[in-house]
Amino acid sequence: MRVFIPADSAAKAVGADAVADAIRDAAAQRGLAIEIVRNGSRGMIWLEPLVELEIDGVRHGFGPATPEDAGAILDGTCAKALGPVDALDWMRRQTRLTFARCGVIDPLSLDDYAAHGGLVGLNRALGMDPAAIVAEVTASGLRGRGGAGFPTGIKWETVRKAPGTQKHIVCNADEGDSGTFADRMIMEGDPFSLIEGMAIAALGTGATRGYVYLRSEYPDAIRVMNRAVVLARQAGVLGARVLGSDHAFDMEIRKGAGAYVCGEETALLNSLEGKRGTVRAKPPLPALEGFLGRPTVVNNVISLASVPVIMEKGAAHYASFGVGRSRGTVTLQIAGNVARGGLFETGFGMTLGEVVNDIAGGTATGRAVKAVQVGGPLGAYMPVSKFDTPMGYEEFDAQGGLIGHAGLVVFDDSADMLRLARFAMEFCAVESCGKCTPCRIGAVRGVETIDRIAAGDGTAIPLLTDLCETMRDGSLCALGGFTPFPVMSALTHFPGDFETLQAAE
Repeated sequence: MRVFIPADSAAKAVGADAVADAIRDAAAQRGLAIEIVRNGSRGMIWLEPLVELEIDGVRHGFGPATPEDAGAILDGTCAKALGPVDALDWMRRQTRLTFARCGVIDPLSLDDYAAHGGLVGLNRALGMDPAAIVAEVTASGLRGRGGAGFPTGIKWETVRKAPGTQKHIVCNADEGDSGTFADRMIMEGDPFSLIEGMAIAALGTGATRGYVYLRSEYPDAIRVMNRAVVLARQAGVLGARVLGSDHAFDMEIRKGAGAYVCGEETALLNSLEGKRGTVRAKPPLPALEGFLGRPTVVNNVISLASVPVIMEKGAAHYASFGVGRSRGTVTLQIAGNVARGGLFETGFGMTLGEVVNDIAGGTATGRAVKAVQVGGPLGAYMPVSKFDTPMGYEEFDAQGGLIGHAGLVVFDDSADMLRLARFAMEFCAVESCGKCTPCRIGAVRGVETIDRIAAGDGTAIPLLTDLCETMRDGSLCALGGFTPFPVMSALTHFPGDFETLQAAE
């Protein structure tokens, strides 16, 4: 009997290790021969730890499991039985492309990975010339999943054409946005998809070295990725002859100290070089002068992990999902005050209201939804009146929002939007690298200005608006440039929260 128990950080945080030990003990007491597979999470975080038993080839779920449930799970009498996991509404309604293997396979088994479609894309890419590989990715419509939404194929083509004998692939795994966890989940649950994606990127651009810049707050992801790189190298997926070809590509994992600004690609490159993580002026673009001054692809984890399925199934298949210019799937990370939080992968185009009310089941408190922050701590607060907005880059931009890393944090009607706006300014002040004045000084003045408004000084509201415009237009990178999104959206959509104290006086 095979028993699947996630070793994902979220599952471990709520006791998955203790459940695994209890299952092992209960099996020994019953004389049952079992194989425990520590898989990744399926993404149904509210059901973690989720135990799956493989019965006649079908995986049946039990959760959220506790060590006390171990015997009943093995005996088939557990009241927390969920039935076949793939038939659950949360799983059935998804379009899993990037996350097709996550939670299904043993993360550190290359045989398991290959049995579920792994390495098909890389093998196909080995039979193509670099221009054709880049053309395939371009035709898929894949855009940067880290927040900017820049077309991946254009970035790869720039690096491919750039002169230089040494080029690099850098994976931005510095996932620092609140309410986001897709990068961590793929690295802990399907690390070979990221390695394969980076290898394909190398074939398409002529790069021979790769680096994953991973934040120190993710010890499990660091451990899994380091082990996966060793296994891939031993199997010939990495090294001087990738899968026996004449192409060379190798990679390593680098650990960052956790500075939020190092999620910005040029600050990340500085940190990767051993320098202080400050933002570089552009131009030159990293695609031309990146890591160590050489042409460099800098892509997010989910962007690179999506490449294998594009090469496996073809650009047209991937592009058949989505809306407008947002093609393929979006990995929604649902968090905050919700009944059902977790990762939900679907084609771009589902409305924000459907995600919050239907998929997530509304708030955990049972109170009315007031706002949803989409895109991390620098994303706009979307009110209920915007819930008909489709999940798409241009569609959100038209409503004054941004998709970002596709993290959603839900708030009920008890939320104080003025305090949340102040937090955005304070966050920017704390995390600023200090290189440009609008971000370094503007965020500090922003906190002071919001404090004046909170004290009843309504005359400071125009000043806050002007300050946000200055930060948006004058900041060197998106940290200062995006901070106005949460501040101005809170002020625009929830003006009552900024007038309460003044009216009371």
